[in-house]
Amino acid sequence: MNNQLLIGWGSFPKELKLLLAFMKHEQDEMSLSNQRELSIDIDWDQFIQLVRHHRMSAIIYDRLKKVSPSWIPANVSKALYHDYHKNIFQMLHLSGEVECICKLLAEHQIRSLLLKGPTLAVDLYGDISLRTSKDLDILVNINELDQVNKLLLEQGYITDDIVLSALNGWKWRQHHITYFHPHKRIYLELHWRLNPGPSKEPSFDELWERKKINGLTSYPVYSLGEDDLFCYLVSHGARHGWFRLRWLADIDILMRRQTDWKSLTLVMKKEYQLTMIGGQALNLASKLLDTPLSKDMEIIANRSRAGYLARFALIFMKEAVDLHYNPPENIARYLKSYLYAIKSKRQKLIFFLNFCYPYPIDAQTLSLPKYIHFLYLPLRPILWVWRKARHVLT
Repeated sequence: MNNQLLIGWGSFPKELKLLLAFMKHEQDEMSLSNQRELSIDIDWDQFIQLVRHHRMSAIIYDRLKKVSPSWIPANVSKALYHDYHKNIFQMLHLSGEVECICKLLAEHQIRSLLLKGPTLAVDLYGDISLRTSKDLDILVNINELDQVNKLLLEQGYITDDIVLSALNGWKWRQHHITYFHPHKRIYLELHWRLNPGPSKEPSFDELWERKKINGLTSYPVYSLGEDDLFCYLVSHGARHGWFRLRWLADIDILMRRQTDWKSLTLVMKKEYQLTMIGGQALNLASKLLDTPLSKDMEIIANRSRAGYLARFALIFMKEAVDLHYNPPENIARYLKSYLYAIKSKRQKLIFFLNFCYPYPIDAQTLSLPKYIHFLYLPLRPILWVWRKARHVLT
């Protein structure tokens, strides 16, 4: 493995190092001794903040409960206990909604795949209490999107996401719509793609063929097959800079139970073109969580590009900043560079060509009848210049 990643790890604060030590699968006497040493002169309030930021309260509480180290302050154990039980009620609430929504869709002959939420907790941990989630993520066939949207609105869900369809660019630029149920206080993301474009991924029918039944509820609900789940979680974590360690913990579990390495390698390379960021995830997991890798996976993780992207992501873990909500300017600039760096050559080409394709703002600048929407293509440079000029003048 690339030793430079260890240099980045060395700059982590003690609180983050202790969190990572608790996250490791092997919890033997040597591990406990190392944790005890890391806890000396630690800022426990900062530690609790980090655990919550990385959404690891449930699993850390569960592991501490099993060993009950005497050197953990009572207020820390109490805080983790509170988070753990609060999460149980949240996950039970979401689980009930999963069953309701999946039944509703099935009654209308609509196939659906659960991506995260309680189904992922059951899949990875066998227990909804051991993984946190704030919303539901459901994938449907894009051809049934309008019908599902109508059903959700009839159920009381609302959305502020307005899809403007000039030349249908939204179909590949975006990948989900966010809904909120004001009475149930539940957020739901309706996906028609696993990831935003430009990215390569299997069709919904291909994903459905490889699906697996999930044991969350008595009613049959389905989630992604093993290889597709790994590729989805890798691309999701990479796209968000791995700023929550919970995502890396998911990868650790998947790798420990993986048996068909050749199948995973083939799917990752051919169907998703994720070898580069797959290597990043494996590099991070093996270094930070001691995740065991097969020889095939080690080759991918050992590539210089994988190590480079892994080191690139360490700053987001270290700074403990939520990249979704107005990160500091220096982190935002770093994130912009990072997001470009994780793109493949094909994605970078499409990224630049993407600017030539009309955006919804073009339709707002100049409204055209739908039957001549094709004119937005030649007009895009003119409309872009017009907006820039108007901005300067104002």
